[in-house]
Amino acid sequence: MNGKRLFLFLSFSVAISVSFAAPLEFQTLIPTSLPSPHILSWPNQQPESESTLSVNLHHVDNLPPAFNSTPHSLFELRLQRDAVRAKTLSAMAASSKPRGAGDFSSSVTSGLAQGSGEYFTRIGIGTPPRYVYMVLDTGSDVVWAQCSPCRKCYSQTDPLFDPKKSSSFLGVTCASPLCRLLDSPGCSSRSKCLYQVSYGDGSYTVGEFSTETLTFRRTKVSNVAFGCGHDNEGLFVGAAGLLGLGRGKLSFPTQAGGRFGKMFSYCLVDRSVSSNPSSMVFGDSAASRNAVYTPLLTNPKLDTFYYLGLNGISVGGKRVPGITASLFKLDAIGNGGVILDSGTSVTRLTRPAYLALRDAFVAGTRNLKRDSEFSLFDTCFDLSGKTEVKVPTVVLHFEGADVSLPASNYLVPVDSDGKFCFAFAGTNTGLSIIGNIQQQSFRVVFDLAAYRVGFAPRGCV
Repeated sequence: MNGKRLFLFLSFSVAISVSFAAPLEFQTLIPTSLPSPHILSWPNQQPESESTLSVNLHHVDNLPPAFNSTPHSLFELRLQRDAVRAKTLSAMAASSKPRGAGDFSSSVTSGLAQGSGEYFTRIGIGTPPRYVYMVLDTGSDVVWAQCSPCRKCYSQTDPLFDPKKSSSFLGVTCASPLCRLLDSPGCSSRSKCLYQVSYGDGSYTVGEFSTETLTFRRTKVSNVAFGCGHDNEGLFVGAAGLLGLGRGKLSFPTQAGGRFGKMFSYCLVDRSVSSNPSSMVFGDSAASRNAVYTPLLTNPKLDTFYYLGLNGISVGGKRVPGITASLFKLDAIGNGGVILDSGTSVTRLTRPAYLALRDAFVAGTRNLKRDSEFSLFDTCFDLSGKTEVKVPTVVLHFEGADVSLPASNYLVPVDSDGKFCFAFAGTNTGLSIIGNIQQQSFRVVFDLAAYRVGFAPRGCV
């Protein structure tokens, strides 16, 4: 009798362990409408120390210029910016021009909106600090803002920064080692270092390179390499400039890395379900106990982007046939690869990988009513009248880290009438990009000391 009970117990235990180990095939999506702009709030955050810095992030659609727009028009503008952004990043990755090559002014031409980033915060520039909206961008390095006197400036929400009113502003000379870190440094008639950043589609900023103090709430970071832009072209939706968060030598994480332990993280909220701000943390508090980590890869041609190894994708608990690591390989001369980017919204995958992913997802959604294509999305559904639907799970298999996406990170509303689209797209370029829609609700940890990136689910709380 005891032996029979033991057998039944062991059988039950095995059944339980197998059921726990089985990958999840479906999950629930609760349909929501496109988010509307909301009044910005900057709630109190955790106390800071000398080794910790935290800021609130908001989406550019919540800057004051967007208040007179409809959710539908804002979303269409977001996809237009996104197309330009993806094209620009792919062109940067494909460029074989070495650092410092080219004439200072050769690439500066008038152009269109460059879509430099989707999230922004309030940062104080100078002493005393003048607070302005700054875009935060993991695909750029140089920190810069529009400055007076301005020969050519786009419209921004705050007054222009005046370096003459800052006691901490210090111009950099042409002979300075800091000036030589620029890709294409210039030199004025007064031997002052000049910088330029061109974003590939014709947008640019040109001005005097300097060092300046930046203030994040109560934390001051001094001697930050800073571009004071006197000639700027582009649409930054009211923001004054950009805080570069890339891997290059002039990015803010690199410059301030020693003080904050070479670590930062952000968590981007799903704006369709929450009006709370997103957040970014620098320092030891940026880490998360439940994060899974994947190694950072290095592109020998380009040190700005965060490259990761993507080995495959699962849909409905099963690996998608044909999606292998070879489709995403970063080769020895810097071609191909997968980057993680906060300023791109929609994830782009090399076309063979996207087609295989899309077909697997469609096969698992035969119970959902199909709808017409929308913009870059070729797979859409009519979920009008639905309070919830079952959709196949989607898991990204990075090297050493499996990241299971919430349903709202890959099936998104595109109007207010119940039309939802599969938020991935194909690209004919060699570069794949993991966008911010797929990153929503994860705390994404950039551990630059250990050369790795972590993903912690439900990280915005």
